[in-house]
Order: sequence, then structure tokens, then C-alpha cells
Amino acid sequence: MKESNLYFFYTVGCGWCKKAEPIIEELNAEDHNILKLDLAEPENKSIAEDLKKKHNIQCGTPLFVNAETGHSVCGYREKDIMLKWIAGEDIPPPPRPKSPAPRAPFHGAKKGEENNWKVEYETWADENSHLPNLKTADQILAMPRPKSMPPPMPRPGSSNNEIKKWRTGYKKWSKENKHLPNIMPVDKLEERIRNAPQPQQQVQNINPAFEQRLKSVEDKLDKLIRHLGVK
Repeated sequence: MKESNLYFFYTVGCGWCKKAEPIIEELNAEDHNILKLDLAEPENKSIAEDLKKKHNIQCGTPLFVNAETGHSVCGYREKDIMLKWIAGEDIPPPPRPKSPAPRAPFHGAKKGEENNWKVEYETWADENSHLPNLKTADQILAMPRPKSMPPPMPRPGSSNNEIKKWRTGYKKWSKENKHLPNIMPVDKLEERIRNAPQPQQQVQNINPAFEQRLKSVEDKLDKLIRHLGVK
């Protein structure tokens, strides 16, 4: 089989990537041979960055690229659009919101908080009526929502104690939010954290003369701030 030029870049935890997967599987079952590339893998990330630079693409995930022609689709699209992409047609970007939508209240929020959010959301929806398939406020409130924000994931290279602390917090959050679908298991997330490439540490050799000039500038700024009465 000829090696495919059609790439599907995705990240674990990306909701739109998850939504796109059945379409990609269906297309592959029809012999379109789209390669699924997880950006958690350093080699795949490097491929994506090279293609973005080469073809002037600005996109997160999901991203679909024909590596030979540069034809790309940014974000989730329906099957009919993906077939046009496979055929080599230029796909215009989908309509963009004028501003971010207000975040829905957490599960179990007070009625007053939900009502205030509904007013904000309906105002936002009116301003963004050009967007397709906008859900109503009531539809969003009827969907499963988290009770709180999950603890932030540790950065690559974090210590065992930092990862252990995050793990404890994430397990507690998962238990409190077991009503949510597709919660990523803590073991799988921890594996990705530990296997992620660590940032290279750069040793900076500061010239003593430059350091002295920098201190002089800082002293002058301090005097100016005190003179202006700010400090």
C-alpha cells in the first residue's frame, strides 16, 4: 500500500479530536488511509511543526494536513467536508466567534448563578448568531458539567512529590465528577506526564560588566519610581 500523505494530528483530552475519530475511522474503512498522529509523541510533534511552518498553517488540534500539497483543515468538520479535503479542495476556515463564550456554571451551582450565566450566554449567542449549531442555554445546562476545575497537570520534569500531590488531587476530583463521560484515568495521564520530553535547561553565562550595568539601570528606575510617589 502506498504511504499516506493524509495526516490527522490530535491530542488526548481534546474533545473535538474525540468527536472527529469516528469520522476518520469511517473514512479509513473506505480505504482513504488517514494516519492518526498523537502530538504527545515528540516525532509526531516535530512533523506537525515542520508542516505548519512549510505551509503557513496556524492551528491547534484537531489538524488535518495533506503533507504533499499542504491542503489542511483546522478543527472538527463533518464527513462531507473531510471528503472534499481528501479530494484536494481548498476548505475555508469555519466561522469564528467574536469573543469567547462565558463559561457555564459548575454542576450544582445555585439557581441565581445559573440565571446570571443564562443572561450572559444569550447576549453572547445573539452577537455570534453567524455561528452554526449554537446550543441554547438550557441545552448546555442539561449537559454533564464538572463540579469544579481539575487540578492543573504538572509540567514535564516535575518531581515525584509534585506528581504524587497532583495524582491525589486528580483522583479526588475524578471521584467527585464521576458523572462526567470520558474522564481520563489518572494512571494514563501520569504515564504521559512522565514520558513527556523535559525542557532543556539552558545555562546562562552573564558578563559581570553587563550585570553591573543592569544593576545601575535598576537603581535609577527605583529612584524614579520613588520620586513619582509610586513606591
